[in-house]
Amino acid sequence: MPEPAFLFGQFLGGLTAGMFLFTIAAGLSLIFGVLRVLNFAHGSFYMFGAYLGWQVMSWVGPGTEYFWLAALAAAACVALLGIAIEHCLLRHLYRREELYQLLFTYALVLILADCAKIIWGTGQLSVSRPPSLSGAVQIFGTTVPHYNLFIMLLGPAIALGLWLLMHRSRVGRLVRAAVMDREMLGALGANVGSLYTIMFGIGAFLAGLGGALVTPVKSIVPGMDVEVIVEVFIVVVIGGLGSLWGTFLGALVFGQVLAFGILIMPRFSIFAVFALMAIILIVRPWGLLGKPLR
Repeated sequence: MPEPAFLFGQFLGGLTAGMFLFTIAAGLSLIFGVLRVLNFAHGSFYMFGAYLGWQVMSWVGPGTEYFWLAALAAAACVALLGIAIEHCLLRHLYRREELYQLLFTYALVLILADCAKIIWGTGQLSVSRPPSLSGAVQIFGTTVPHYNLFIMLLGPAIALGLWLLMHRSRVGRLVRAAVMDREMLGALGANVGSLYTIMFGIGAFLAGLGGALVTPVKSIVPGMDVEVIVEVFIVVVIGGLGSLWGTFLGALVFGQVLAFGILIMPRFSIFAVFALMAIILIVRPWGLLGKPLR
């Protein structure tokens, strides 16, 4: 049996990976829960967030405390990109079949991937960790980097912030009303189109933020958008499409299954995640905390 400190380290590693994924998946779940759009281009927003974060850091200089400003600036630029795509293109497909939406967002993946290659090339890029979080701390005999602790705390903070936005604010009440009956809310004078644009922008912001924050621990390469969208879809399917806390739970489950699956089946660790998703789809097709669509 592995030592308890080693198992605890695996648990924290899975928790870190899960919170990274939740930061990205929360935006996808929010977009689907409000707009009922399966945005396959969500991974492209994540990739652009990583590239833009690197770009800002290359301008201000490596090893500076401007990392946080670069991450927020990258996420804000991605949010503007998402708002432009939703306002100019995607809103014309809301009343179409889901297949049209999926094909359209997949076309965006191909277009944005080529744009990234033209702008930043095909080489590997990376960003140093911010100096304020470059150290580590000992927890129960396990060395945990400060940056990992930050990510572990960021995930619950984002979940709580989104819950407060949706359930304790006027915008959230309008959004939930639009989900139930868009035509009635529009008849009462609310600008439903603007609400949808705001929610899509918030989802794109979270994807860009996740991309910018992953740069100190993962290389920036073409194709990272496709890799992450597969993992994010697994997370939201496990937790339940459109469920915020289901997405949070799905990210936790994904991270732990992947972390401990490496110990049990090193060559088939990712297979364990897909097997878990298949079992959940058979038992509860709407996910752990999701609700059946009527």
